Formats: sequence, C-alpha cells, structure tokens
Amino acid sequence: MDHLLPTTMSSSFLAAFLLLLLLCLCGGLNNNLVTAGGDDLSFVFSGFAGAAASLTLDGTAAVTPGGLLLLTNNGTSIDGHAFLPALVPFKDSPNGTIRSFSAAFVFAIISASADLSSDGMAFVIAPGTSFSNAAGSQYLGLQAGSNSTNGSHFFAVELDTIKNPEFHDVDYNHVGVDINALSSVQYHTAGYYDDGDGGAFKNLSLWDGEAMQVWVEYDGKSTQLNVTLAPMGVGKPSKPLISNTTDLSSVLLSADRAYVGFSAATGPMSSQHCVLAWSFAVDGPAPPIDYSKLPKLPNPDDGQRAALTKSLEIALPIAAFALLFAACVAVILLVRRQMMYSELREDWEVEFGPHRFSYKELFDATEGFKSTHLLGVGGFGKVYKGVLPRSKSEVAVKRVSHDSNQGLKEFISEVVSIGHLRHRNLVQLLGYCRRKGELLLVYDYMPNGSLDKYLYYGGEGEGKEGSNSKPPVPPLLGWAQRLQIVKDVAAGLFYLHEKWEQVVVHRDIKASNVLLDGAMVAHLGDFGLARLYDHGTDLQTTHVVGTRGYIAPELSRTGRASPLTDVFAFGTFLLEITCGRRPVSGGGGRKVMLVDRVLEYWHKGALEETVDPRLRGNYNADEARMVLTLGLMCSHPFPGERPTMRQVMQYLDGDAPMPELTPANVSLLSLMQSQVSFDQSILQYPWSVNSMASMTGISVGR
Repeated sequence: MDHLLPTTMSSSFLAAFLLLLLLCLCGGLNNNLVTAGGDDLSFVFSGFAGAAASLTLDGTAAVTPGGLLLLTNNGTSIDGHAFLPALVPFKDSPNGTIRSFSAAFVFAIISASADLSSDGMAFVIAPGTSFSNAAGSQYLGLQAGSNSTNGSHFFAVELDTIKNPEFHDVDYNHVGVDINALSSVQYHTAGYYDDGDGGAFKNLSLWDGEAMQVWVEYDGKSTQLNVTLAPMGVGKPSKPLISNTTDLSSVLLSADRAYVGFSAATGPMSSQHCVLAWSFAVDGPAPPIDYSKLPKLPNPDDGQRAALTKSLEIALPIAAFALLFAACVAVILLVRRQMMYSELREDWEVEFGPHRFSYKELFDATEGFKSTHLLGVGGFGKVYKGVLPRSKSEVAVKRVSHDSNQGLKEFISEVVSIGHLRHRNLVQLLGYCRRKGELLLVYDYMPNGSLDKYLYYGGEGEGKEGSNSKPPVPPLLGWAQRLQIVKDVAAGLFYLHEKWEQVVVHRDIKASNVLLDGAMVAHLGDFGLARLYDHGTDLQTTHVVGTRGYIAPELSRTGRASPLTDVFAFGTFLLEITCGRRPVSGGGGRKVMLVDRVLEYWHKGALEETVDPRLRGNYNADEARMVLTLGLMCSHPFPGERPTMRQVMQYLDGDAPMPELTPANVSLLSLMQSQVSFDQSILQYPWSVNSMASMTGISVGR
C-alpha cells in the first residue's frame, strides 16, 4: 500500500483503523489503497504481491511469489479461505440495518480436465473466520454438512461448477446467492448480457481457466442485490446476471461488523481456485482495479520446464563416462519402475467423472498393500486402509483382480454408477486406478467398518488374513442405533431409485455392504453389481446375481432386476438387523429361513419374541413391531404387494400410517398348480414352501 488516508474517525471504528494501520506497518498492501474513516472503509488489491501478511489465510490458501492468491492448489478434497483481518463496519449500530457495499474481483478456476471440474468457490461475508469444521467438496468449505452452518451465519456469492441435487442447483455451471446455507435463494447459469450485442445473453464456462470479473453490489435502503459477471476485456454489463431483493440482516443479527473474503474447495478432482484482484467499499463504489498489474495465471508446463532446465544445468558438466553410466542406471530403474507401477488407460474412462489415482500413490498410501492395512477379504478381492500422501486423507482401497468374481464388467459398473452419486448415506467413490491384472477403487474410509460384524461377532471372514488372534468384541448396537441405520439405508436406497437422474438398482443389499463412519452413520456401498437405466424405460433381462436369502423370487423367473427386487432385499435386511440373525442359517441339508421364523411368530401374535435377545428387552416395542412388519411387507413374494422406497420412507418417518397385515385364504400349492409362472427354478433359491405359502396368504391393507 502506497499510503493510508485516515479521515475523522468515530470511536466505534477506531479499532478497525488501527488494525489497518498495523497491516500497513507490518508488510503493507503493496500498491493497494486502503481508506478507513468515519463510517467508510475501502480497499483495492491490484494483485497480491507482498500482501500475504495483510490477509488471514487458512487451509491450502496462499499467496504466490507472483502475487496470485491461490485458495486451492492441485490437491483433491481440500479447502482454503482468505479474509481481510479487519472487521468491516456493515451497520451503524448492532441493531441497525445493513449499509450499502460494493465489491469487485477477478478470479479464475483452472481444472485438471477440460470437460470436468471439481467444486467451486465463493465470495463471503461472515461474522467470523473460523470454518475449521466445514467440509470441502460441494460444501465449499462453508458448511459441515447438508443444512448445517457450523453455528455461524454467512452471505456468499457462489461460483459453482457441480450440480448438487441436495442444494437444488440449476446446472453444473452457475452463480448463486446464498444466505446462511448453500441452497441458493437465487441462481443463474453463468454468463453475461452483452451490451455490444443488444443485451444478448452469452454463456461463460467458470472452469475454462480464463480470468473473469465479478461485481457484487448491495443497496442498504432498498435491500437490492446485484451480481454481475463478465469476461476480461469487457466492461461491466448494464444488466446484472442476478438481481433481487435480499435482506442481509439475518447474516449479522446483533453484530455490527463482519469479515469479507473468499472460500473454495475441491472434491475428487483437482482444481486451482485463483483470485487475481479484489476491491471493496462500504457506502460507495468499489475502487477501480489496475488491470495492468494483474498477476499471471499458473501454466501447468512452467514447473516441468523449470525442472528440466535445472536438470540440464547439473548434468551437462558431468564427464561423458559418468553421464553414460548414470543414463544406463536411470534407464534400468525407469523400466523397473514402469513395470512396477504400470497402468491401463482407455478412452471410456474420460467421461466417467471420478478422479484417477496413480498406482504409485495408492501403493505408497497402503505401504505396499501391507497385511497390517488389510480391512477385509471377500469374493470381490481385498480392501486396504490407506493414507493419501498429499492430502493425508484416510481412504479405503478395494483391490480386485481381473479373474475374480467381480471382474472388469463389475468394475466399470461401479465407476459409472457410484462415481456420479452424491448422498450422505452412500459410500463416496473418490477415484480409481487400472493396472494390468488388477483394478483398484478408492473410497472414503469408514472407521467403524461393516454392519455385519456388529450383528454376527465371531462369524466367518472376521479378522485379518494371516492372523490367528481374534478381533476385539464390537460394542452391542442399541435399538436406537439400529433404527437410525435402517433409516439411513432407506434414505440412500430411495435416492438411488427415485431422486437421482437415472434409476440405480443396487442388486446386492445386505449387512456386509452397509458401512459405518465415525459417527455410526450408515452408508450403502459396493455398487459392483448395480444396474442403471433411465426413468420410465423398460427393464432389461440380466443374469441372476446377489446373495442367498436376499434374491427376490421373480428375479429367477424374469431375469429382470428392478427397484422392487431391491425392496425385497431391504425387507430381508430389516428382519436381519432387528432379529440379529442371518437370513439363512443352519448346517447340512437343513436350512432355516429367517422369514419363516418371523412369519411363525407373526401368526402367533408374538412378533416381539423375534427381536435380538442381546438387547435384553431394551427397545421400543412399537418401533420394533413396525420394522418387523415392514420387513415382511418388503419380503412379500409378489412384487405388487411390496411398498416402494418412497412409501418405506413415509412409514419410517411417521408421515403415513403403517398398513395392517391380515391373513387371507390363499394356498401357495394351489397357486403354483394353477399358474405356469411358478416353475422349479424358484426352488433353486432359498425360499421355503412354508414361507411362500405363508406370505401369499398375507394381504396388505392399503
């Protein structure tokens, strides 16, 4: 900053003035003017060279030697914040109205892919600068989770490059106005109204790597908010992109001052969120930015070119013999390294979205896939715990061989389906890697593991490979925890069936595919058998896949997986988690069906006697009876008698009364004799004649 211009100041803003003076003395704001006087405050950064000490930075935010404010670097699942340390006086008194203000800034989002981008960034006004508990990805470093504001308030203008259904985003490239939450009060596809073309609207891509201008103007008297966007080289358009009446009083409540700055976050893909210049003023227009002093945007090739030049400067003076020897050694090491970390890449991978990890990164994260990192072993392969070297994030790496039961087809299915899904009750796929002979999927790490180990401690498949020691006894799941897990899985399944842009049939719902995070929130995972199709289209015939005890009867007859076949498996899951028993139990040739047992007690009017005896009666009898009844409804052999997941959610949330199950005089044997649709292939799957007869003798009162 060349100079600081104080005017006559009121005592209420003396602290703000002294703080700005301290910033000037400690490092200055380079050529940037700051004016604080009376009830006014304004500043301008025409580039940020030498201004790092004049900003409050956290996360990955940093000022480069060239004067560029980088909110995020090329990392994944990170966030960064940059705020002016001085509190800005937005009110004349704590209970007054918000004063007028104006902001202008130049930004750029540089994505690792020309076709895809990570999440966006935002201009922020907030009473505090502590966002340490905020999440990255779609939460932009401002919220801890959906419908949460970390106990604070904020006003934000988001520049978002991801369409998040939970926030009702309009598209993958939009500008939004957020008040205390990330569900925008108003939004618009990114673009501007070109005065030189008769005011025609022209689209802009927020992540094309080019610098753009943004103006944010608020009239305190009329509460009129205008947000305007334009590319560099174009003056401010006369028509704003967003214009609405927005009272910002709820942001500050009883406070009279707030901080101004920026926030940004990345998800599974890497991006750089850059701010090149910034100006701001209260009760007046933002000072003009000197565009001739803007810093240069980073060039991805610059680092490689500099490293190559330095290597040549060191290598050239070396004697010819030593150079030849070193080259030979380097070639040998390079060939061995490429063989060790070689990967496969094909054209189809470009469009599927999730971040691609290098094999070396996953190898290092798991310490060479050590047995001490092994989380589990199954028909699909092995799962390891890892820590990514750059972000230090804990992940789970599923390692699948090409000749396993889950081969290339299932791998692609999982990448296509879960790679685009975003829901708090689905396991988030962070990325993948392909290598000759094996496939690797990278997920969010779930510290509490799979649900089945809490239901069946001491069962098969527990413990780590090569270890004779028994795993620690997991804590008993109380009834409240079980009911919440049921609701979590139901919410995830409802999202798959009806809320996403396509219908996703999971086809393998079971306790071992339900994972629990550190807060015991359930996440449905393992989408290797999932099938996708458009809403309203006919189902396609497929192979009968799944797990014994969870496969719907009609699947063996038609070969068509549908949302109702998932509902059948969910019904088995409801009985399983309530009774603490496996769907099929017993040894030798005698198999005992869990649904048989529950039906038997239902006929006797003693459903509560099937509840897990380990609960020792510590459960809500009405809730347990409701879940068991709902399990029987979902497990009905006729798909038309099963509820949809929308109805299941209504029953679980108490938004609709549970139908009553009433006996009906229907005999399965006579039904099988009179209808050709039942054939002997049904008997290949684990439904006993007793359960089929009993269930077909049940009707659901609608």
